Amino acid sequence: MDKEILERWQSALREVARPEKVKILESFFKTGRGEYAEGDVMIGVTVPDNRKISREFHDAPADVISAMLDSEIHEFRLAGLLALVRAYTKASRDPQRREDIFNMYMACVARCNNWDLVDLSAPYILGPEIAAGRHLADHSAMSASPLIWARRVAVVSTLHPVMKHRQTALALGQCHLHIADTEPLMHKAVGWVLREVGKKDLGAMLDFLDTHIGVITATTLSYATEKLPAAERRDWQQRRRDARRNA
Repeated sequence: MDKEILERWQSALREVARPEKVKILESFFKTGRGEYAEGDVMIGVTVPDNRKISREFHDAPADVISAMLDSEIHEFRLAGLLALVRAYTKASRDPQRREDIFNMYMACVARCNNWDLVDLSAPYILGPEIAAGRHLADHSAMSASPLIWARRVAVVSTLHPVMKHRQTALALGQCHLHIADTEPLMHKAVGWVLREVGKKDLGAMLDFLDTHIGVITATTLSYATEKLPAAERRDWQQRRRDARRNA
């Protein structure tokens, strides 16, 4: 491994770290005892700073990126993911390069162990693949995983086919599979995807809400209907309460 590149990358990130932000980030990303990211290490690097630096390392050797992905430091793992996203985007005319990046990404999903790590990578690597009809079996395996981060990858990756290609079927299928997930982070992910579906096909989103109104969580419904007029949002909230009361 080229340790010089690794050390230069990590040093650049440490130079822009803001120690005064660590406590805020630890609270925001739930790193406390018993929380979903218990023990994760933060150094206080903002996403814009991380993106700017990691853009320069998108062509780093695979073992250097793997070392970043394996780091105990949250922002280093994010840096590795941002580099992968950049490399994947730039390899639009190199199918084999994209395949290699995809495989590296899928191998490190367990290290995407917070919502920002998932959300800033899955729609940009797995998303284009499933939009093109590739790796659908891998996508299904992620969806069925007991690991929350893999399930979130499966759901939010469908944002790409929705937002870039107006393909809503796969997204709605994932929302159906996870509408009753027990994890609050999945409630938010499903609601987010439904909201984006609604921007492309409002009727499909409303039909989905109507079908699932008895099982949808308040959080999912709130996210999904965020862009609707206030009166319509209140109506859906009341319909949910009535459905649950009559269940």
